[in-house]
Amino acid sequence: MIYFDTAATSWPKPPEVWQAMEHFIREVGASPGRAGHQQTVEANRIVDETRQLLADLFNVADHHRIIFTLNATDSLNLAIKGLLRAGDHVITSSMEHNSVTRPLHTLEFYGVQVTKIQCDKQGHIDVNKMAEAIQPNTRAIILTHASNVTGTIMPVEEAGRLAARHNIHFILDAAQTAGLLDIDVKKLNISLLAFPGHKGLLGPQGTGGLYIREDVELMTLREGGTGSGSETPYQPNLMPEKYESGTLNAVGIAGLGAGLKFLRKKGMANIREHELQLTRRFLEGAAGIAGLQVYGPTELARRVPVVSFRIDGYKAGQVGERLDKEYNIACRAGLHCAPDAHRTLGTFEEKLVRFSFSYYNTPEEVDYALAALRQIAAASPLKVLPV
Repeated sequence: MIYFDTAATSWPKPPEVWQAMEHFIREVGASPGRAGHQQTVEANRIVDETRQLLADLFNVADHHRIIFTLNATDSLNLAIKGLLRAGDHVITSSMEHNSVTRPLHTLEFYGVQVTKIQCDKQGHIDVNKMAEAIQPNTRAIILTHASNVTGTIMPVEEAGRLAARHNIHFILDAAQTAGLLDIDVKKLNISLLAFPGHKGLLGPQGTGGLYIREDVELMTLREGGTGSGSETPYQPNLMPEKYESGTLNAVGIAGLGAGLKFLRKKGMANIREHELQLTRRFLEGAAGIAGLQVYGPTELARRVPVVSFRIDGYKAGQVGERLDKEYNIACRAGLHCAPDAHRTLGTFEEKLVRFSFSYYNTPEEVDYALAALRQIAAASPLKVLPV
C-alpha cells in the first residue's frame, strides 16, 4: 500500500511511538493524577514530559498552559465555544475546515456574529480585507494555518499582528502544520493554538492539544474529576486541570511524546524539506498529464505537502476508487470536511482527489502514482469515442 493520506492522519508511525504505547500498557498502566503510588508517579512523569515537549516546540513559557484534548476538533470547540459570547463578532476565512465552520454556525444561533472573508482561487486570504472587517465588538480572528484542501499557507504572522493592533484574540488551527512549520506562539501573537497529535506530530489518533495564553479565560465545556480540589463542587481554577476533567488518554500521550522526540531527532526542517521535494516532484509530473488540474499555489514556499486535483471526465470518487483498487494507492476523494474551501475553489459539485505526503513516502512512490494518473486520464470516459 502506498499511503498518501497524511492530511487525515499520519501513517506509518515511527516504531518508537507504538513501542512507547506498548511500554505504557504493559509496564505503567495507571491513571495519571489519581493516586500517589509508583505507577501513577511514572504516568504523571510521562504526561508532564510530553506537555513540556509540546511547550518547547511552540515556544510556550509555561507548559501547564497546554492542555490535552481528543484532537484538533475538540481543541477548536473548546477555544471557540469557550471564548465567544452573544454579541461578539468573529472574523474567519472561506477556507476553513468544518471544525471551525460548524461551531461558528452553531454559535450564530446564540447571537455570535460571523464574518467570513472570501479567499482567492489559490486559497489565499487578503489581510487588508480582514482589517476592513474589524468591528467594535470583534472578539477574535480564527484562521487555519494551512488549508487541508489546497495546502495554501495563510499569512498568519500578519493576522497575528492585526489582532495585536486591535487587542483581539487570534485563534490558530494548526491541524496541517503542527510538526511541519515553525509555530512560535509569541512571535505570531497566538491566543489559542489548536493542534492534533496524530498528524504532523506523528502520535496516535485520539490525541491533540490546545495552548491557552495567560490572558485568555475560557468557559469550561466539561467538568468533573481532576484529581485535585476534590472537596469542592467547583471546577479547580488551576491549569491544566481546569480543562482536563476525567482520565487522560495517557497511553496515547505516551505515544505522542515519542513522536515529538522522533521529530526532534530527525529535525523538523529536514522532514519538511523531504516532503516538499516529493510535492515538487508530483507537481512537475502532474503538469504534463493532459486533463489533470491541480489546485493551490505553484510556489512550494506557499504550501504544505497537500495537493488536490481533478481529472477531466471523472468524478473525484471514481479516481479515488481506481487508485485504491487498481493501484493500491490510499488517498482522499471528496469534500475533505471543508465544503467552504470547495465553494471557494468552485469544486463543490465535482469535488477533488487529495494526495498528502509524509516523511515515509519516497520519490519512487510519487513516480508510480503519476504513472497511474496518466493511465487513468488517458482512459477518461469523455475521451472514449462511441463505437
